Amino acid sequence: MTRIAATYAGGALLGLCFSSACTAPRDSASRGRLIPSAAFVRAGAVQRFVVREQGGGSASVSPVVACEASGGTITKDGLYTAGRVPGSHHVIATWPSRERADSATVVIVPAESRTYTTTFPIAEWPISEDGRWVSGRQVGHDWTDVSTSPGQAIGHQVGAHYTDGTALMAGAWRPNQQAMATVFSNNQKDECFQEVELRLRSRLSPHQATGYEVLFKASKSPEAYAAIVRWNGPVGDFTLLTERKGPDYGVATGDVIRASIVGSTIAAFKNDILLMHVTDTTFAGGAPGVGFNLVNELPNCVGTNGDYGFSDFSASELP
Repeated sequence: MTRIAATYAGGALLGLCFSSACTAPRDSASRGRLIPSAAFVRAGAVQRFVVREQGGGSASVSPVVACEASGGTITKDGLYTAGRVPGSHHVIATWPSRERADSATVVIVPAESRTYTTTFPIAEWPISEDGRWVSGRQVGHDWTDVSTSPGQAIGHQVGAHYTDGTALMAGAWRPNQQAMATVFSNNQKDECFQEVELRLRSRLSPHQATGYEVLFKASKSPEAYAAIVRWNGPVGDFTLLTERKGPDYGVATGDVIRASIVGSTIAAFKNDILLMHVTDTTFAGGAPGVGFNLVNELPNCVGTNGDYGFSDFSASELP
């Protein structure tokens, strides 16, 4: 596996160079984060990874890390070239002391698959990214928006139940598809039912939202859960297809969630572990996307939309 070293200043990646011995100064309180933390990459295609400093340090600190990549190769510029064998792999960053700093999940998909990966680089409300997304409020009217700030996407549900902050990928997608995202979650409150959601085969039109949703409660308590739901059209019209409860099914910062649909089988994963699957034949097409639920009935839940969301998102077609 190829090793690379990265030089930082002020929290931004300056450059990468080959190195087998890391000798540059570093701040032991600092940590690096690989961006994106999760991505679908077509076989033979290239995905750029950068490392950003987080947690301590200052603009004058120039730490150095090493990286290892499985399933492909990585260059001195952080360019990962995927191999030809589909499957889940990782890029791992470590400090010179061999202390682990961060890792990123790479899922290699067939070369002919459409893919999209974003780290939400700009501030937008609603999310657009040059027309790549459609909005729950603008298109569906009865649902709420998803907004972004650099490195984060959150929902803006207020008031009525089941008006989740929703955004779907624009354009035509093959029916077999998958979505993946990295979670962030602060100040978890079970009573607020803060949920992060991946959408599959989904469509929005005025007063109609259809498709499949794979959801995870932002909680690590015994009240945590994950579920697969079918949205049937009007607000509040949904069918619970399957559900699992307990702390192993909730999510916290850094968890990577993934959802896939192939034929009639819908599957939910957390950190590469299959949690549940179910079959449903109602919807034959639609697009992947994201959603965020928040129950606003209690005073301490109002305005907590920004406490949880995604730090990156990736979607791909499957054969």
